[in-house]
Amino acid sequence: MRRYIPALLLLALVIGSGGRLAAQAAPNDALAREIFKELIEINTTDTPAGNVTKAAEAMAARLRAAGFADADVRVLGPDPRKGNLIARLRGSGKRRPVLLLAHLDVVEAKPQDWSVDPFTFLEKDGFFYGRGTSDDKSMAAQFVANIIRLKREGATLDRDLILALTADEEGGAFNGVEWLVRNHRELIDAEFAINEGGGGSMRKGKYLTNEVQASEKVYQDFRLEVKNAGGHSSLPVKDNAIYHLAAGLARLQAYEFPVSLNEVTRTYFERSAEVESDPKLAADMRAVAKPDTDLAAAARLAARLPYYNAQMRTTCVATLLEGGHATNALPQLARANVNCRILPGTPPGEVRDTLVKVLADPAIAVSFVAEARPSKPSPLRPDVMGIVESLTKEMYPGVVVVPVMSTGATDGLYLRNGEIPTYGVDGTFGDMEDVRAHGRDERVGVKQFYDGLEFQYRLITRLAR
Repeated sequence: MRRYIPALLLLALVIGSGGRLAAQAAPNDALAREIFKELIEINTTDTPAGNVTKAAEAMAARLRAAGFADADVRVLGPDPRKGNLIARLRGSGKRRPVLLLAHLDVVEAKPQDWSVDPFTFLEKDGFFYGRGTSDDKSMAAQFVANIIRLKREGATLDRDLILALTADEEGGAFNGVEWLVRNHRELIDAEFAINEGGGGSMRKGKYLTNEVQASEKVYQDFRLEVKNAGGHSSLPVKDNAIYHLAAGLARLQAYEFPVSLNEVTRTYFERSAEVESDPKLAADMRAVAKPDTDLAAAARLAARLPYYNAQMRTTCVATLLEGGHATNALPQLARANVNCRILPGTPPGEVRDTLVKVLADPAIAVSFVAEARPSKPSPLRPDVMGIVESLTKEMYPGVVVVPVMSTGATDGLYLRNGEIPTYGVDGTFGDMEDVRAHGRDERVGVKQFYDGLEFQYRLITRLAR
């Protein structure tokens, strides 16, 4: 029997759910929160205490309980603790599948460094706290809840939706996406993928931009080493391995790579200026976006926010340091790791040559830790960008959609190199001046999580119809 909702009640439902029908949204909100809590409280670090397979199996159990066939839900991987979940919501097959990718692993979090337990899901003061709340278990929880919702609704789809929840994106020996591309390409083969790397940016509660990641910087570690004959600490000499390395690192700290923008980053600053309330900041963004970049404006932007700086240049920073072998001996070895995020198109060899010049000490040997893996940008498909634009207007009026180059590395590089175009699209907004991913007291806004859940539901539904 057909049922009608009185107009005033309908309006109340829509307003009360932030633009969503409460009757539809509330059950999915509760499910997503439950899934989110379960994922946060499973330790998936690359440590002896961590186990990604446990999280993958927990999500597989939820999907099977929701009616997914056993043949459409698999957990597999090269290591017992590094299992990847691959699930398929079947459509008519008129079009090629869309891949929904999120990683289950998280960086290590030491309880003594946090004000709350990093592996206990906590809702407090309008935020969800816990390791992985922003990177990347929120997206994983949203994907799982939404494909369960679509399954329960009996949605008619023109293509399959493939869900991949994977291991070792944050580091480790068994990167799940790389392993799947090499060994089980048929399970994840898709026309394109939706991944992390994008998301909404806000400042002081105001929503500004919704970002679509279409390219990313190149990750490259360099090893800096100084070796020395050493000796007794009671007979110090100027030729000290630690002093050599420390002086070189101080010179690196003072150095900035030159400003260099590309099509994506120019568009990012140009569109961000449209919604920036600070007229001076907006003017600097426009000045930087011009073909002849205003370097003074670039310097002001770089000083204002690390993210702006990272959009405009290659960055290199010391991340690990070790030296010496005894408290009463001159050091025979001093070593540092320098992590670089290189602009697309810049040869890593050029960056190494720059480091050698900046360190300015032949005693410091500079070597590659591993071979860099650049990936080509994904084309800005009109169908994907058009849906993101229309959804953003529906849910976040006044917010501008901008393509971005991710300053960090994501698993999108393995997909792009495997000829699966990948787009970082999220819809969950975060404060651009309070980024806590990989840091202390990681969190995501409660409202922003639920808004992102609905954004992803509408996004994947429209992409699949």
